[in-house]
Amino acid sequence: MPPPYSNGYGYESSALPNSYDYGYRNSGEFQSICDDIYAGAKTMTGRLWGYTNGRGRHAAWGLVIKAGQQVRRNLTRRRLLSFPHILVVLWVLVMLWGERWIFASRVRSCDWDHWEDWPAGVTPHRLIFVADPQIIDPHSYPGRPWPLDSLTIVMTDNYMRRSYRQLQKVLHPDTVFFLGDLFDGGREWKTAHGDFDDPEWAKGHRPSEEQKYVKEWNKYYGEEYWLEEYERFGDIFYDSWSLGGNFPGPGQRGRKLISSLPGNHDLGFGAQVKVSTRHRFSAYFGETNRVDVIGNHTFVSVDTVSLSAGTSNMKDQHDLRPIYGPAQEFLKGVKATKRRAVQKEVRFWKGDVEDPVFEQKVEDLSSADYSNRPTLDLGEDAPDFPTILLTHVPLYRDPGTPCGPMREHWPPAKPPKGQTGPVIPDHGNAIRVAGGYQYQNVLDREDSMNLLKSIGNVKHAFSGDDHDYCDIVHTPDQENVREITVKSISMAMGVPTPGFQMVSLYNPIDDKGNPLPGSPKTTLQTHLCLLPTQLSTYMTYAILGILSGLILIARAFLVSALSLQPFALDPVQSSSSAILPIFKAKAENDEGAHDGKSGSPWTSSTKFPSRVSTTRTRGQSITNGLSPQARAASPNHKGKMSPGKWGWGQNKGPRIEIRRDSYYDDKERSWRPASRSKSKLSLVTTEIWTTAWRVLWMVLLFFAYLTYKG
Repeated sequence: MPPPYSNGYGYESSALPNSYDYGYRNSGEFQSICDDIYAGAKTMTGRLWGYTNGRGRHAAWGLVIKAGQQVRRNLTRRRLLSFPHILVVLWVLVMLWGERWIFASRVRSCDWDHWEDWPAGVTPHRLIFVADPQIIDPHSYPGRPWPLDSLTIVMTDNYMRRSYRQLQKVLHPDTVFFLGDLFDGGREWKTAHGDFDDPEWAKGHRPSEEQKYVKEWNKYYGEEYWLEEYERFGDIFYDSWSLGGNFPGPGQRGRKLISSLPGNHDLGFGAQVKVSTRHRFSAYFGETNRVDVIGNHTFVSVDTVSLSAGTSNMKDQHDLRPIYGPAQEFLKGVKATKRRAVQKEVRFWKGDVEDPVFEQKVEDLSSADYSNRPTLDLGEDAPDFPTILLTHVPLYRDPGTPCGPMREHWPPAKPPKGQTGPVIPDHGNAIRVAGGYQYQNVLDREDSMNLLKSIGNVKHAFSGDDHDYCDIVHTPDQENVREITVKSISMAMGVPTPGFQMVSLYNPIDDKGNPLPGSPKTTLQTHLCLLPTQLSTYMTYAILGILSGLILIARAFLVSALSLQPFALDPVQSSSSAILPIFKAKAENDEGAHDGKSGSPWTSSTKFPSRVSTTRTRGQSITNGLSPQARAASPNHKGKMSPGKWGWGQNKGPRIEIRRDSYYDDKERSWRPASRSKSKLSLVTTEIWTTAWRVLWMVLLFFAYLTYKG
C-alpha cells in the first residue's frame, strides 16, 4: 500500500503543486454550491407545483365560490334597492354635478347671445383670453409631501381641463389667446444649451424658502422635465382644441390658438431673464413679440418681462441688451409691421395675392431701379385697424387706482355720503404697485408710455399676472386706453372664483381697409365668464358626507329598535369537509321502537357523549371533523335496512337537517347553541360599519373614476 505520506497514487503529496490543489478544491466547492442551489430550486418548484395542483387549487376554487356566493347574495332586488345604495346614487348625482355638470352650466350661462349687443344679422369674430394657467409643479409648493403634491397637480389639472373643454364645446371661439404664465416653475428648469446659472450679482436675491431647493431643481428638473411639462400643457389645452369645431364661425378667416406670450414664471422678470430659457420658450410656443390681424383688429403681443430689463436698476452695471434688445427692436418697427399686416388682410378678403408681386424682367445691376419696388407698407396714411395691446404685466397706474366692482379679492371701498364716483385712492381694490424677486406687479411708467407711443392707435389692452379681475381707464398721458386684467383660469392662484375673458369683435371695412359708414363706434365688446368655485364644491361634499354619516347612524338605531331588515348579511356558512352525512332520516318502523342491540357503534345513546368529547380537541364547535355527522346518525330499525349507506341515498321519507350551530357541553351533559343572538348594541355597530363602508368605497371608487377620466 502507499506510504502514509503519499497522495494515494504512490507519489508524495509534496510532488503536487499547491495551486493545483487549491483550484481543484475550489472547483469542487463551486460545483457543490451549484448542485445545492439546483436541488433546492427543484424541490421548491415541485412543492409549488404540488400545492398548485392540490390544496392551492382547492383554496382558489373555494375563494371563487365564496366570492360568487357573496355577489349572488348582493344582487337580489331587495339588496340592490336598499337604503345605502340609494344614498350612493345620490352621491353619484352630486359628484356628477360637482365634477362635470357645473362646468357646462357655468360656461353655458356665458353664451355669446346672452351679452352681445350688435346689430341684427352681423357675424362678429369671437375671441377668448385665458390668463395664468400656471400649471402646478415642484416649484409651486416646495417641500409638500407625497401624495399631497401629486393630488394637487391632478386636481388643478382636471379643473382647467374641464373648464377648457366646456369653453370649446359650448362657446366655439374663433380665436384663443393665452396671456402668459403657462407654467409655474418654467424659468427654473435647466435648459439643454446655454448658460443657465444665476449671475453673480443676482445670487442671494432668492427668498430663503426657495434657495434651499435650487440645487435639487438643477439636478433633477432639466430639459426633459420641461418637455414633459410642455406635453402636459398640451394635454390640457391643445388636445381639446378640436372640440370647438374644425371650421370658424360664419364670415371668419379661420380658427387660431396663440400661446406665445411669456410671463415671469415662464422666463423670469427684467434683468434676471435667462436668454436660453427664452430661446427654448419661443422654439416651442412661437415668437414672443408678434402682430396678428384678427377680426379686422390688430393684436400686438409684446414680451414685456424681457422689455423691463431696459429700465432695470442693473442696466448701467451689466450688459442686458441680449435680454431687452429683441423687444426694443420689435417696437421700433411695429408700426410698419402693423400696416403690412393690415394690407395682407385686405388683399385676402379682396381675393388678391397677399404678398406683393414683383415684375419679371432682366436689368443690368448697375442701372437697376430699386426705388419703385412693390411693398405692402403704404406709409403712415395707410388704413389702420383698431389696435389691441397684449402684455403679461399690466401697464403702469398710480398707486390706489381702483379696479372696479368685479374684482373679487377686495371689493371697492364704500364712498362717503354724497359721493357718486369711486373712492380714489382705494388701495384695497387696486393692484399694488410693487415688485420683488422675479416679479413686478405693474410695468414702469417709462415702459408703459413707450409701449403705447411706439405701437400707436391702441384702443384697448389686455393683461394677466395679477390673477384677479381689474378694469381701468388709463390717464391721458397713457392715451386713455382701457385695460382689462384677466382672471386666472386656475383654481390654485389665490382667487376663489377663476374665470376667462370673452371678447366679441365687429369692424366692417371697405376694399381699402377703412371702416364702412354707419359702423359702430365701439368695435369691441367684452364679458367676464366666471367658472365654478371649487371650494364651494368641496364644502358641498363635506356637508353631504356629514349628513350621510348621521343618516346611516340613525338608520342603524331604527333597524334595531323597529326590528327592520338589516343591511349587514349573516356570514356565509362554510360547507363541512367531512364525508359523513349532515341529514338524519326520520323514517319510522311499524313497531316504533329501536333495536338497542344493534352492532352499530352509532346506535348507542349512552356512548355518544363520550364519543363526542373525544373529538373536542380542535375547538368548541362541533361543526368541524366528525361532530355534525355524529349527530346525523340514525338508529337501525327492526326488519328494515336503510336504503343508503351512512344515510346517503335516502330517497324516501322526511329528513331533519342537523344544526351546525350547536355543541355538546360536557359539564352540563346537554347540547347548547354555538352562537347566541347579537345584542342590540352589537347589531347597531355592525349595521353602521357595514352601511358606511359600502357607501364609502363605492363613492370613492366613482370619484377616482371621474378623476382618472379628467
